Amino acid sequence: MRFGMIGSGSWATALAKILTDNGNTIQWWIRNTGTIATLKKRRHNPHYLGAAYFDTTQLVLSSNIEEVINNSDLLVIAVPSAYIIEALSALPRDILAGKKIISAIKGILPSNNQLLNQYLSESFNVSLTDYFTVLGPCHAEEVAAEKLSYLTFSGIDEAFAAKIADCFTTEYINTKVNHDILGVQYAAVLKNIYALGAGIAHGLDYGDNFLSVYIANCAHEMVGFCKKMVWDKESEEEQKSINYSASVYLGDLLVTCYSLYSRNRTFGNMIGKGYSVTAAQLELKMIAEGYNASKCIYKTNELVQADLPIATSIYQILWEHLPAEEGFKQIENSLV
Repeated sequence: MRFGMIGSGSWATALAKILTDNGNTIQWWIRNTGTIATLKKRRHNPHYLGAAYFDTTQLVLSSNIEEVINNSDLLVIAVPSAYIIEALSALPRDILAGKKIISAIKGILPSNNQLLNQYLSESFNVSLTDYFTVLGPCHAEEVAAEKLSYLTFSGIDEAFAAKIADCFTTEYINTKVNHDILGVQYAAVLKNIYALGAGIAHGLDYGDNFLSVYIANCAHEMVGFCKKMVWDKESEEEQKSINYSASVYLGDLLVTCYSLYSRNRTFGNMIGKGYSVTAAQLELKMIAEGYNASKCIYKTNELVQADLPIATSIYQILWEHLPAEEGFKQIENSLV
């Protein structure tokens, strides 16, 4: 299978490392030609995960996205959700015909409030049967350090998802497979919102006791929303087979809320300490997916009507200028 990588941030770089460590040659689209030149000369990405070195004979680097797509069978899309449309919108509508898409995105496209599969279906006629996700509790920095991590590959075609997973299985990456293609994406979106909230709580000087109760309630809230979003799309028996305590759901929520590597937690910590959203964005210098996601989920839930008191309060803090202290008083009163 010929892999193409779309994106050059920390997560794209980590996934490229995993694939090449497992013996795969990849086509890699990198917009910045200076980054390409440095990778060729010094064998690492100069902007992200500088400790991850590559065998450049396994890399076909290009700033031409159409060239990378045309020379690939499977495309890993690892661009932050806010920039997906910018990266893909000028492409011919039929360019993804016959391709398998692997989404490495943990967010909703904020300009049109869609999951990536919904956008690709509308804009490029990509079938959900050709769409897969790679998600789970897996910080890019720990991948670079080759610390044992777990990734889950989801798709309607579980047999092909397993084939993809085999290409990512290494001594430091264990892989799992499931069929909950929509639920895992919504869980990944929500966990970023909750992690941002965990950061706010830390910035407000709440302690570990509160945080444990907060995260337990976030997990319950997340499962309720996911079930509402996918219930009419799967049989009741298939729903019962989903283990929401698995790494791709609860595990990812826990690590994103607790880890110092979590940019959402870091962003939220600054909000809790009194930074404005704009100041926090400038300080972080990276995308915190939970910020845009909080608005997208709030708008989506106006139709779904799931019980989301925590996510709603975080939305109000970030977008409606509710003081963080007041927002967390609301959250305190909703916890069980």
